[in-house]
Amino acid sequence: MFKYDNRVVVITGASSGLGRQMAEGFASNGASLAVLARRVERLEELKKELEEKYHIEVLPVQCDVTDSDSINTAAEEVEKHFGKVDVLINCAGSSKDTGALEMTDDEWNFTIETDLTSVFKVTRAFGNIMKKNNYGRIINIASMYGLVGNTEIPTIAYHSSKGGVVNYTRAAAAELAKYGITVNCICPGYFYTELTTAVLDTAQFQEFAKSHVPMQRYGKNGELNPAALFLASEEASYVTGVILPVDGGYTCI
Repeated sequence: MFKYDNRVVVITGASSGLGRQMAEGFASNGASLAVLARRVERLEELKKELEEKYHIEVLPVQCDVTDSDSINTAAEEVEKHFGKVDVLINCAGSSKDTGALEMTDDEWNFTIETDLTSVFKVTRAFGNIMKKNNYGRIINIASMYGLVGNTEIPTIAYHSSKGGVVNYTRAAAAELAKYGITVNCICPGYFYTELTTAVLDTAQFQEFAKSHVPMQRYGKNGELNPAALFLASEEASYVTGVILPVDGGYTCI
């Protein structure tokens, strides 16, 4: 089960963090990859690493997920190269962390555009490729912060954008089912990425996590991969519209 030979997996935000981790997860199971990000030099490094280690094909594609033209060009390049798209992982994102009473319009708009609007735009481009083959698996990476609030970090736009991704997933799942496309959502808890390391390494936040995460630790490198591999699999053909937290139990209390 869960083998990805002859499957094409597209991952946005693949130059670092969770996107890079999931790229390795799919590569280790035989998938061909199209890895998208703005920093193409990092994608080239990832291509070399994964192709040498797993003997699979990796296509690096420069893409700004906030720019429609960039997204459409990337989708055309991937389709031209592979002829199809089987799986899309919407992982790219960023955030301006400010509270509800202090956040500026620019900070709000940046976060919503990067974390929510991009999911719509990328899904539109690659979903239309999937539609041609009446098959697809779309996985949106939201956050446990899309399901709950928090008392430690003021980050209202991030909560809002990820909450939007959660219900966008449900709506897209209902719409795209007739095309053989499933749409599901993973809500990660605290994992180390370029955006989170500075906060997660503070003594204050480590103490907060111990008291709020039942497993009393952060997620480890690769612990998100099994959820993605399941939801993207051929075997998960009757699973759609699912919101799956991978958060060490944060949202269960």
